[in-house]
Amino acid sequence: METFFTMSLASRDHEIIWHPYTQMQTAALPIGIVRGEGSLLYAEDGAVYLDAVSSWWVTIHGHSHPYIAEKVAQQIKELDHVLFAGFTHRPAVELAERLLSILPHNQKRIFYSDNGSTAVEVALKMAIQFWENRGTPKRRIIAFRDSYHGDTFGAMSVSSRSAFTQPFVQYLFEVEFLDVPVPGKEQLVLSQIQEILKKGDVAAFIFEPLLLGTAGMVMYEPAILDDLLEICQQSNIITIADEVMTGFGRTGKNFATEFLKNQPDILCLSKGLTGGVMALGVTSSTAAIYEAFLSDNPAKTFFHGHSFTANPIACATALASLDLFTDVICQENRLRISQQHAQFRSKLSNHPTIKECRQLGTVLAIEFNTGETSYFNNVRQKLYQFALDNNVILRPLGNIIYVMPPYCTTNEQLAQIYGVVTGMLTLIAEN
Repeated sequence: METFFTMSLASRDHEIIWHPYTQMQTAALPIGIVRGEGSLLYAEDGAVYLDAVSSWWVTIHGHSHPYIAEKVAQQIKELDHVLFAGFTHRPAVELAERLLSILPHNQKRIFYSDNGSTAVEVALKMAIQFWENRGTPKRRIIAFRDSYHGDTFGAMSVSSRSAFTQPFVQYLFEVEFLDVPVPGKEQLVLSQIQEILKKGDVAAFIFEPLLLGTAGMVMYEPAILDDLLEICQQSNIITIADEVMTGFGRTGKNFATEFLKNQPDILCLSKGLTGGVMALGVTSSTAAIYEAFLSDNPAKTFFHGHSFTANPIACATALASLDLFTDVICQENRLRISQQHAQFRSKLSNHPTIKECRQLGTVLAIEFNTGETSYFNNVRQKLYQFALDNNVILRPLGNIIYVMPPYCTTNEQLAQIYGVVTGMLTLIAEN
């Protein structure tokens, strides 16, 4: 008789675990993964999967990178954790120094948290308390209508109102939403922000720069974002760039904000920060934001923190990831993947089953012509299963497939991914 501990990982999991973004009643058993190497994940049944989405956009250097593993092992023997109020340590200081050396030059301070959503929460609280500390309270926040900034309550508030947030709408604070300024909508968005500014009381504008991930890899041009930032700066509004997904090379530059002339006041980072190995969030700010919290009055302190703030092992992991990220090999790989995407995209032009094919850096998105663009489009599960059947992990956003591979992905592996996408064209055409 099979006992609990001789059952497969998937069966054991099914008995006790609740998975994210998963309807547990109808979902298939999860795939048990026992090992990772480079862009490959090895399942307990012997199957090998090519991770084409960097496991939710985090694994930029590939799985189980030996250099990162070595640095983690060294750090855990030296210092595992220490509270970060009243204490500090080498990995946190060195990581802050190195991040500020590659972030926009106006960024002067690093605040640590533990994931992308909390990095956004920190940014929103900084912006709101900034005005409170200055004695000129402001409450109104501006965001893009189809944006996604995380699943905690502040992050949900500045995200798209959707099925994901519907049960919580009554608890979310009010936000002024702009349309996403995709080509053709630029003037509309400029008029929208001017109407919002007439109401006054605007504390901050938060945005995903150039690329809205969960919205379906929606892309827009730097020029219109520069215009919006200039308007905000002229109107004394704090600007917050959510680079949780776009940071660390995804858009073709180190950070998407490098495409801009005007720079944000606050910047949020996570995901690729540690190469996907450890949970860590960062919120950086200008000196002016930081200085608004300096006071003899303790009430003006920024009262935010986490038990694992600036965990030394997580910071050491991020330092190792930065070593790899700034190496010329990584830069060459990012360029190579971008070029391969562009070549494949050109082959898909004018295909009748494709509504739009778009690319920014190492991100390639294909929107299929299958009715309404929606996360709940019925084609999603078919596309997902087709990719898995062909040993590639692609996680569709409804009728939109995106390819966002680790930078170590080879041209042969990219060809395998493109082959699966090409097979999807036939699948769509036949259904």
